[in-house]
Amino acid sequence: MEKVLIECVPNFSEGRDRNVINAITDAICSVEGIDLLDVDPGEATNRTVVTFVGAPEAVVEAAFCGIRKASELIDMRNHHGAHPRMGATDVCPLIPVSGITLAKCAELARGLAKRVAEELGIPTYCYEAAAFTPERKNLAVCRKGEYEALPEKMNVPGKGPDFGDRPYDEAAARTGATTIGARDFLIAVNYNLNTTSTRRANAIAFDVREKGRPMREGGKITGKPLKDAAGNVMMQPGTLKGTKAIGWYIDEYGIAQVSMNITDIAATPLHIAFDEVSRAAAVRGIRVTGTEIVGLVPKRTLIDAGKYFLHKQQRSTGIPESEIIRIAVKSMGLDELKPFDPAEKVIEYMIENKTAAGKKLVDMTCREFADETSSESPAPGGGSISAYMGALAAALGTMVANLSAHKPGWDDRWKIFSDFAEEGRALQDKLVALVDADTEAFNMIMAATDAEKALRDEALEEATLHATLVPLETMKTALAVFPLLEEMARQGNPASASDAGVGALAAEAAVQGAGLNVRINAASLKNKEKAAELAAEVAQLCEKSVESRAKVLEIVNSHINI
Repeated sequence: MEKVLIECVPNFSEGRDRNVINAITDAICSVEGIDLLDVDPGEATNRTVVTFVGAPEAVVEAAFCGIRKASELIDMRNHHGAHPRMGATDVCPLIPVSGITLAKCAELARGLAKRVAEELGIPTYCYEAAAFTPERKNLAVCRKGEYEALPEKMNVPGKGPDFGDRPYDEAAARTGATTIGARDFLIAVNYNLNTTSTRRANAIAFDVREKGRPMREGGKITGKPLKDAAGNVMMQPGTLKGTKAIGWYIDEYGIAQVSMNITDIAATPLHIAFDEVSRAAAVRGIRVTGTEIVGLVPKRTLIDAGKYFLHKQQRSTGIPESEIIRIAVKSMGLDELKPFDPAEKVIEYMIENKTAAGKKLVDMTCREFADETSSESPAPGGGSISAYMGALAAALGTMVANLSAHKPGWDDRWKIFSDFAEEGRALQDKLVALVDADTEAFNMIMAATDAEKALRDEALEEATLHATLVPLETMKTALAVFPLLEEMARQGNPASASDAGVGALAAEAAVQGAGLNVRINAASLKNKEKAAELAAEVAQLCEKSVESRAKVLEIVNSHINI
C-alpha cells in the first residue's frame, strides 16, 4: 500500500541570519507529520532552500506556517543578494513523491496560494503545473523584474499576481510577492565518461539536452551561428525532453561527466536518459561507465529503472523491491564512484528510517515472530497470523510465476508470467502490511478500554469496528490470491505444482482464520445489525475459499502421478 507523500522546497530570502532561518524551520516543523530533510543557506545569495516532506495536508499547512513566519521576520525593503528574488518567500513548489499526481499537487498549490493571499495579504503568483496561463508556467516570467518591479506589475492586467492583486502598498513592499506552484521531481544526475575531455562531454550534452545546440552555417562546428528574422540564434533541439545538461571535468574523480538536470521525469525517466546518453557517447567513441545521483530521488525512479532493465533482459519484474533496486543500481553503475545506499538516497526510505518507532512484526526473523506470538502478550494473535499465512500464499504463487518466467524453453511466455508475478507481489505486500495492521487494531481496543469513562463507550465501539474491518480486509485480499494460484497450477511450471497447492491451503487458512477474528470482534459490537451483516459476509467469503482451495488442489493433483 503506497504511502501518499509530497515534497516542498520553499526558498526564503534570508541566508545569513541563523536566528531567522531557525525560526522559519521551527514553524515548518511545528506541524505534525513533517520530516525536515535539508536546510541549505547561502550567504552570497542571501537565500535558504528548505526541503521537507509529509502527507499532502501536513505539507501544505507547514508551507503556510513557513511563509507566515518569513513574512513576519523578513523585510524585503532591506534585502540584497546574488540570487533572483521577489519576496520573503520567493518560491514554494509542491512536488509529488509517491501515491499522488502532479495534477493534485497543482490543485493544492492553487489552494495554498489563495490562502496565503487572503490570510496573510501576500500577493501570490502560480507557476509550473499550477499556472493559470501558459506563460506563467515559467518561473522567470512570474519573477520578471524581481522585487523591484512589483510596483509596476501589481494592479496591471496581465502582470499582476493571480491572488491578492491590488495597488502596491506598504504590506506588499514589506513581504514582496510569493510564487507558489507544483512541479515534478527534479533529478540532478551526472553520467561518468571514460574520457577526460570536457569538449567531448559538452558535445554529448548538447546532443541530448532539450535545448540542443546552436545551428551553424554549413553544418560545421566552426560555422557562424544561424539566426532567425528576429536575430535570435537558431537551435537544433536535443533528443531528451525536459532536460538541461553540460559537460565538465571533475578533478576529484579524474574524469569528464555529462551533468544533467531532469526537470520532467515523466517525459524523460532516469533510465531513458542513461540509455540515450550512452548512445550519444558511443557515437563519439566514448562509453558511459557509471552514474552519480546528486541528492535524493523518489523510490519510483529506481523501481521504474529496475523494471525497465529487467524487461530488456526478458526477466520477471515480480521480484522483491530490494532486488529491483539492486538491478537499477548495477545497470546504471550508481555505485561506480562510491557505495550507493538506497536508505540514504531514496526519500521514502529516509522517512521510514527517521520515523520508525519500535520493531514491526514483519521486520522480525521467523524465530522472533514465532517467539513473540508464543509469549504471554495477546498480540500478535490469530489475525496477524492469518494475514501472514495469506502473504505466504501470495509468495508461493509469485514464486511459481517467477520460476515459470525463467524456465528454459518458455522464453516466449516470460511476460505472461512476469505479469502474474507482479500481481502476486502486490497481494503479498498488502497482506504483509495487514500483519502489523491487525495488531495495531487490537492495541486500539486496549487504548479505548483505558480511556475516560465518558469517552470509553464511543471509542471502544469505534475501535472494535476497526478491529473487525482489518481482518475482513485480510479475508478479501487472501481470497484474491486464489485466481493467481489457480493459473499457476494450470499454466505454471509443472514441477512447482505442489507449491501452488500449498499456497491454496495457506490462502484458505488465511481466509478462515481471519473470518474467526471478524466474528469474535463483531460479537462485541453494540450495533447488532452491523454485526449480523459482517457475519453474513464472512460466511460467504469462507465458502468461496473452500471452493477455491478445492479447485486449485484438483488441478495440482492432476500433475502428480503417483
